[in-house]
Amino acid sequence: MIEISSLLVAFSIGILGGAHCLGMCGGIIGALTVAIASSNYRQRFLMVLFYNIGRILSYCFIAWIFYLFITQLTHYFALHIMRTVAGCLLIAMGLYLANWWRGLIYLEKVGSYLWRYIQPLGQSLLPVKTPIHALMLGMIWGWLPCGLIYSALVYSATAQNSFHAVVTMLAFALGTLPTVMASGLLAERLMVLIKQTGVRQLFAVLIIGFGVWTLWHSGHSINGI
Repeated sequence: MIEISSLLVAFSIGILGGAHCLGMCGGIIGALTVAIASSNYRQRFLMVLFYNIGRILSYCFIAWIFYLFITQLTHYFALHIMRTVAGCLLIAMGLYLANWWRGLIYLEKVGSYLWRYIQPLGQSLLPVKTPIHALMLGMIWGWLPCGLIYSALVYSATAQNSFHAVVTMLAFALGTLPTVMASGLLAERLMVLIKQTGVRQLFAVLIIGFGVWTLWHSGHSINGI
């Protein structure tokens, strides 16, 4: 059974990473709608919707592949190691979201090596003319180097099976959806809320706390052999 607390943490990571998501995906969102008349709200909505569906599918696929890779290692110690790494990354992520320490940027630099080969595939779809092309672009852009995605990915790998890992990553992706999908006045209000220092630091502390709990739980499990 999937732990509700794990899904809530993953969803919170996505919500709090919304401002970061806009910075990473804002340019692509603009490219999706640049050739569409501002009065054509339906077409604009479809383009952004299909892009996000593709992006979410990509996240879930990556989580599934990553989990299968991890399970090829010795089962117990793989779980213990992933819980330890997940706890450290959750703490790093909390520090990142609160702007206290931005070490996750180094993870993004590692992922940029793979992105060099994937990015040209996305550029070949521009300018985007149909929702299907937007879907394909989203599936490609889901591989964009992002420390928050990597943290959520490792966290999802601590699940009991591949299905739970995918659902956990889906919860994270859905958390990012409101900010990326929102437009106009709603987006402005959402960004005002997200950018409030107190709000970001509150959730950052909660995520750091859960990271500490994950580390403690990992150590308690290994000692209980």
